[in-house]
Amino acid sequence: MKQIIWNLKQLLESDDDPGIKEKRKIVEQKSYIFINKWKDRKDYLKDPAILKQALDEYEIWKRECGTDGNEGYYFWLRTMQDQNDPNLKANFNKIESFSKRIENDIQFFHLRIANILKRYQTKFLEYIGLKDYKHLLERIFAGSRYLLSEPEEKILNLKTSTSYSNWVKMTSGFLAKEERKIILEDGSKGVKTFSEILSLMNSKNKKVRDSAAKAFNDILDKNAEVAETEINSVLTNKKVDDELRKVSRPDLTRHISDDIDSEIVDALIKTVSGRFDIPSRYYGLKARLMRVKILKYHERNVEYGNINKKFPYNESIKLIHKAFKNLDNEFADILTGFMGNNQFDVYPRKGKVSGAFCAHHLISQPTYILLNHTEKLRDVLTLAHELGHGINNELIKEKQNALNFGTPTSTAEVASTFMEDFVLQEILKQADDELGLSIMVMKLNDDVSTIFRQVACYKFEQELHQEFRQKGYLSKEEIGRLFQKHMSSYMGDSVEQSAGSKNWWVYWSHIRSFFYVYSYASGLLISKSLQNSVKDKPKFIEKVKEFLSAGLSDSPKNIFKKLGVDITDRSFWNKGLNEVETLLQETTKLAGKLGKI
Repeated sequence: MKQIIWNLKQLLESDDDPGIKEKRKIVEQKSYIFINKWKDRKDYLKDPAILKQALDEYEIWKRECGTDGNEGYYFWLRTMQDQNDPNLKANFNKIESFSKRIENDIQFFHLRIANILKRYQTKFLEYIGLKDYKHLLERIFAGSRYLLSEPEEKILNLKTSTSYSNWVKMTSGFLAKEERKIILEDGSKGVKTFSEILSLMNSKNKKVRDSAAKAFNDILDKNAEVAETEINSVLTNKKVDDELRKVSRPDLTRHISDDIDSEIVDALIKTVSGRFDIPSRYYGLKARLMRVKILKYHERNVEYGNINKKFPYNESIKLIHKAFKNLDNEFADILTGFMGNNQFDVYPRKGKVSGAFCAHHLISQPTYILLNHTEKLRDVLTLAHELGHGINNELIKEKQNALNFGTPTSTAEVASTFMEDFVLQEILKQADDELGLSIMVMKLNDDVSTIFRQVACYKFEQELHQEFRQKGYLSKEEIGRLFQKHMSSYMGDSVEQSAGSKNWWVYWSHIRSFFYVYSYASGLLISKSLQNSVKDKPKFIEKVKEFLSAGLSDSPKNIFKKLGVDITDRSFWNKGLNEVETLLQETTKLAGKLGKI
């Protein structure tokens, strides 16, 4: 199989590019020209015209070089291509150390803008010359009320490792070291790692998945006491930080950093949890399809049916190009451009990182997409998903400055899931009923996990922080009861809340990245609502492109408001949920037609 790999020559000629030292010197010079010009000045904190000059210069610096220029991006990408090459690791570590020094020396600029006195803030926001930076300033000012003094912020940063990250790494490290002997697909027994055991719980072979689940639960039970101490420690650290910053609710700092109002997240959580009947009915359907009365907790994600059709890379590209062109010519043109410039690294190989991603760094640099394409259906959808991120990047580049390049976490998955779902619909057009049913069940499973499971997890987190702050310490049994309560709330009666499932919070890393999980649901539901609008009125794709090109230039709430959409209104979220409801009805109808239920 011919390898298709990235052309990184737009960044550096090679790993041994003779111009590296000179290019790094230029990054350093440009960085310190800015730093030395502004570090001792205070006039830009009082005069909007001077702040505009400073931000214009900062934007040019961010566009042209940032803290690491092309070198940092290049060697990060190369380490993704070959994780085991010590020379690549060494080169990346060198540029990372160089970058960190500049980052520390330039951070004064943001911190001091954040401390502009409140009585001056309105004057800055209303100044016409700063209109291109208005939302950047709004975001900085929004977080400023919860900032402490510079020395206090330094102390909080210094204690992060000992009070948070070391604890989290300890638990994940203990789990990663675990191995167990389990039944394998060929009927023999073999030793598997924790991550391999996690994957094998989805095996179609009941003996394999039950054996994997027994081992998985045993590992979690063994480590639950350590995780109890860990989670109480990081909850304490979070409580202390919130009290020092005078934060009114545990999830507020997440909302501020994600540029989304708490009222929007509250509306989302309330709307989705009000329709937990959808996942409950889905699991009921899946139990019937699998010919069991009730699904065991670890069986709920087992693939139904056979999706054996092969999707070679070139055919996948043609299929996706067709789906994109049906939506908008520019989407197809961006894909063609990526191919022409060799911005894909396609096939698995030794040393290459697993999974897939779409990478971007500075606004002036190319987007690169990494895949591990093995010709499965999921590989086609993954390609469409990552291309969604890539299209999002390119549309932002067309319209925004370097300081508005990016997407808030709350909407980061909109473009990717939007493109993925339209490609899936193209595949379904070509599938017979048997394959179609298997794909539809797979899609429902993904939607349930992304929307309803994550909202149930968010509610678990809310109660976890609340109970901890009331009691001061929570035992693993108390945490387990809370966890099962919230998982049961969306799974319903067709999934057994088995004894071992009480410890599944132990390995769930997202609950350590506090209140992050809502963004999976918000991204997919926004995407589904936009899909629905495009299906009703194909010309609505122009509105979708407006959203995708907005970047960080405004809040999601205001961007949607300009499109005539109110995301604080629960009916908006229900519009996306109706798409899942429709898919469930169509799947149930097809299963009945085929005599599967």
